[in-house]
Amino acid sequence: MAEFIEERLSVSVRNGSSFTDDYSVEVVTTASGVEYRRLIHPLPIRRWRLQFTMRRGDIGQLVKSLYDRCYKSFAGFRIRSEDDNSTNSDGTTAPTALDQTLIRLSAGVYQLVKRYGTGAELGIGRPTRTIYKPVSGTTLVAVGGVSWPTGWTVDTTNGQITFSANKTKAITSISKAANAVVGVVAHPFNIGDSVHFSSVGGMTQINGQRGTVSATTVDTVTVSINSTGYSTYTSGGVANTQPQASETVTGGCFFDLPARFDSSLELTGIGADIRDSGTVDVIEILNP
Repeated sequence: MAEFIEERLSVSVRNGSSFTDDYSVEVVTTASGVEYRRLIHPLPIRRWRLQFTMRRGDIGQLVKSLYDRCYKSFAGFRIRSEDDNSTNSDGTTAPTALDQTLIRLSAGVYQLVKRYGTGAELGIGRPTRTIYKPVSGTTLVAVGGVSWPTGWTVDTTNGQITFSANKTKAITSISKAANAVVGVVAHPFNIGDSVHFSSVGGMTQINGQRGTVSATTVDTVTVSINSTGYSTYTSGGVANTQPQASETVTGGCFFDLPARFDSSLELTGIGADIRDSGTVDVIEILNP
């Protein structure tokens, strides 16, 4: 397992610091001048060249201490990019629940990501950065374009969204009403649950839809779906609370990036209590 310190390199860098996004591309040119290019992997990797000028105590506490505890390049840490720390398209404004389509890892588990670039794209799609280090308290989630403020958790150490355990039941009937009444014998659903419908016979218009449970009996739930104009229910169907594979789950957050030192830290005294770091190279970790 990779070593990682869940701590942000928290410093004020001075003018002259920079970052670049690089891509792993192999370019080979033959003797006749023909160029062949191979994308080794599609992941963007960020590199920083940082420079600090601080009081001796500050640079020791904020930079040198982390450098030592990481054993230079052995362990990783968090770093915040001032120009790209939000899943929002501009990189800095507040995230929304609709920012990015999340990657489904398994039933009920999704990965936060950020895609880059606009306009025409290659067949492999846009470059996608896995967001492993969301900032605590900033993640938002939506299912099918509707915000889900509860019913899930986010792991801020790996960026994975996990929805609450699925509640599911076979459907026995559905009424035609402004708020459909669904027969689900001895069901587990509660008022406020969002329920997805699939595999319904006859009233096929309800398949793929979600409704919020507004009332319950032992064997029925009333949901916020107007089924008045739908076809008559004939048979079958399943109700589920967890997002289904056919549904689009989106999300957004502020984020840090996992990184490691990629050069030695050299401090130069430029005053009795002032130290200059020179240039410190830091590189993003793709598999923290």
